[in-house]
Amino acid sequence: MKPTLLVLAAGMGSRYGSLKQLDGVGPNGETIMDYSVYDAVRAGFGKVVFVIRHSFEAEFRKQIVSKYENHVPVEVVFQEIDSVPQGIAYDKERVKPWGTNHAVLMAKDVIDTPFAVINSDDFYGRESYQLLADFLTNVTGQVGRYCMIGYHISNTLSESGAVNRGICSVNEQKLLTSVVERTKIECESGVIQYPLEHGGYETIPNASLVSMNMWGFTPDYFAFSEKSFAKFLTERGMEPKSEYYIPTVVDELISNNQATCEVIDTPAKWFGVTYAEDRPQVVLQISKLIREGVYPQQLWK
Repeated sequence: MKPTLLVLAAGMGSRYGSLKQLDGVGPNGETIMDYSVYDAVRAGFGKVVFVIRHSFEAEFRKQIVSKYENHVPVEVVFQEIDSVPQGIAYDKERVKPWGTNHAVLMAKDVIDTPFAVINSDDFYGRESYQLLADFLTNVTGQVGRYCMIGYHISNTLSESGAVNRGICSVNEQKLLTSVVERTKIECESGVIQYPLEHGGYETIPNASLVSMNMWGFTPDYFAFSEKSFAKFLTERGMEPKSEYYIPTVVDELISNNQATCEVIDTPAKWFGVTYAEDRPQVVLQISKLIREGVYPQQLWK
């Protein structure tokens, strides 16, 4: 049974104003998401599920989904603020959905295989998809066997400004023990560092592994997430900006010894458009990969 790719794209409409404003970074207007789906399909993923908002469904199906339909089965699910368990109260003035793990939960009825989770606007690299596909294929039929693709922090920085990253700690078995969010990370004179609260800087070794929100789960993750989300809403549903994140749920499962999460070290270089100034560099990176034969000149013929 082939694994499924779950693409978190519900923030796309609000982030760009219109899907037409999704920048093409490839020679034929291909988006970063096009390269992600291409990498996943050739790595062995058997289906792609997109999490979007109802408000741009028609445009998304026309511009995005249509190009993949002859290459891989595609489904679309929806993340909305009112996608919550029946009978649970929440802040009716809220304007944004409930975060990344809420988005994952929206796919529970259409995924019954081990599955990967990615952001729609991050370039993860073909090596990472192959590592994910191999792991997920091997855990078919098991429960509580998760993974996270760990990037060397030096492969995830922006030349245009500071970034936030989740610094990972692992044990001797390469299992995740914690993810700590660090902010305002920059490379100065070859040294990667972030500012401390009371002054000064902390250095981060170049090979430190960070989370870029590229996960692998077995389907039991949905059942736990349903219970966890109900608890989250009961405790924090009235907060206008509370967020239900994937690392929070994974950490709870690890702490309760209900699951393990293997951190898989990838050699791939991540890139994305964190800043508008990043776009020319992304275009150059894609062009270089095409010249090297990693991608064809035209992805979806």
